[in-house]
Amino acid sequence: MSPSPKKRGYIRRLLPYFKKYRKILLLDLLCAALSTVFSLVYPLIVSSITDRAIADITQITVSWILPMGALYLFLVLLEAGASYYMQAQGHIMGAMIETDMRYNLFGHLQGLSFNYYSNAKIGQIMSRLTTDLFDITEFAHHGPENLVVAGFQLTVSFIILLNVNVPLTLIIFALIPLTVMTTIFFNLRLRTAFRAYRHQVGEINAQAEDTLLGIRVVQSFTNEDIEIDKFEEGNQRFLDIKKKQYHAMAGYGATHRTLNGLMRIVVVIGGAFFLAKGKITPGDYAAYLLYINTLLASITQLVNFSEQFQRGTTALERYFSVMDTPHGIKDLPGAKELKTVKGTLTFENIDFSYPGTKAMVLSNLSMTVEAGQSVALVGPSGSGKTTLFNLIPRFWEPTKGRVLIDGQDVRNFTLKSLRGQIGIVQQDVYLFSGTIFDNIVYGRPEADMDEVIEAAKMAGAHEFISELPDGYHTYVGERGIKLSGGQKQRISIARVFLKNPPILLLDEATSSLDNESEFLVQQSLERLAHGRTTLTIAHRLSTIRNADRIWVLTENGLEESGTHDQLLALDGVYANLYHQSQRTNEVT
Repeated sequence: MSPSPKKRGYIRRLLPYFKKYRKILLLDLLCAALSTVFSLVYPLIVSSITDRAIADITQITVSWILPMGALYLFLVLLEAGASYYMQAQGHIMGAMIETDMRYNLFGHLQGLSFNYYSNAKIGQIMSRLTTDLFDITEFAHHGPENLVVAGFQLTVSFIILLNVNVPLTLIIFALIPLTVMTTIFFNLRLRTAFRAYRHQVGEINAQAEDTLLGIRVVQSFTNEDIEIDKFEEGNQRFLDIKKKQYHAMAGYGATHRTLNGLMRIVVVIGGAFFLAKGKITPGDYAAYLLYINTLLASITQLVNFSEQFQRGTTALERYFSVMDTPHGIKDLPGAKELKTVKGTLTFENIDFSYPGTKAMVLSNLSMTVEAGQSVALVGPSGSGKTTLFNLIPRFWEPTKGRVLIDGQDVRNFTLKSLRGQIGIVQQDVYLFSGTIFDNIVYGRPEADMDEVIEAAKMAGAHEFISELPDGYHTYVGERGIKLSGGQKQRISIARVFLKNPPILLLDEATSSLDNESEFLVQQSLERLAHGRTTLTIAHRLSTIRNADRIWVLTENGLEESGTHDQLLALDGVYANLYHQSQRTNEVT
């Protein structure tokens, strides 16, 4: 079966992964060929013994049998050694290719933009990192082996049998195209089934992950039954897909066995006819009966390859669909390192709309933050405050206009050096599964324990960390679940202290905390912001009264700008928001 141009393209793109392991691959394929020698030579030995015994039984002597036995033993040991190498080194080669591909895929995922992750399901991505790659490497390892074994057996068997009896050999091999046609027919059904299977595995992973990560919300609303029903719906779809897949596989297997039986009947009846006519010897007849097993084994190898081919190319399609996703935001040609930063930020005629939408989030916005200045952004939800933040480290690119640092377009710098100069503290703190030390040192991986402790002290976190059973080596649990909101936030602040960036972005860093935790975290943030260019998004306006400048963003853009006192005196949007905030605080 000839693969489609698209599938051939995927296979060509897989070949470079073999380059590092070409010596292993060549030896593996050599062993695959050697592993067939016994099955090809054994019928010839039986044929020779049979004909000699029928012609003259006295010719079967010890001196003649022992070399035959020695040859048989040698072939058995040769096959065993070749099979061992294929099972061990062949699989190891496949595992190494899988490791390389997973490394490349994970590295590529690190550079994909926010837009990609806004539309992707993590469960689908995890399926590509695990199940798909396993199928690819099984195909990469066993596919060439099965082709070599089947091709070698079919070719050598055909040559040997032609030398015995041409008509019978041609009759037998004429049945092989029926097997090929059957393979093509069922492969079309299997291809669709495998593609749907892979997609549904990702959907199940995504749904399970979504539910388990939100298990506290599920249980608090007592919606376990709803989640179980949702999961069961996807689970049943998975079962339906598997049923179709297995029906196709069973139909192929039944047809394959029917053709095998037909081939055996042809050999038995046709061989007996030629034997009766004296066209072949009894030994040749015995050899034909044995070679039919070799031919059927070859066809089985082709069947296995066909199934692996469908699984492998389907997985390759999914793998390269991610690898072909461009890094939407990347270093421009000639980008330079951003080293010495004073911290002046300029937004110059900024327009922004999210990909795939027409609504403008920001329109012709121009503002400047002087180096070392503290600026707060306030305004209703949807006014573009967080979007403005995300333009600075180039998480998003403006649709129009420029963002400048110290008078230079941020796109002139490498992403690594640009983001290395910016510290971000967010409302939704993310702690990695590991220890407190691991999470703080993430801000500067080369830092030592003394530096981590100093950063924790500056963030107001050292005291509560020291009281934990294992101190800085305390395991925080999945996403820091073992810590309170205020504790997690102070650890995230310590992480930024350790990074020590000249530009600081605080995105509603205290909005989800209780009053006591907010007070402690606010103290930490004030220490962190000292001497740095700081932009703060805050819903609790009491936390930004001391900002050097406050920008009020609305759907109309920059509505107001000034100090806290100036904006209150203006009695506009900010004053209204502030008075609402005060009334809310009085109620609570």
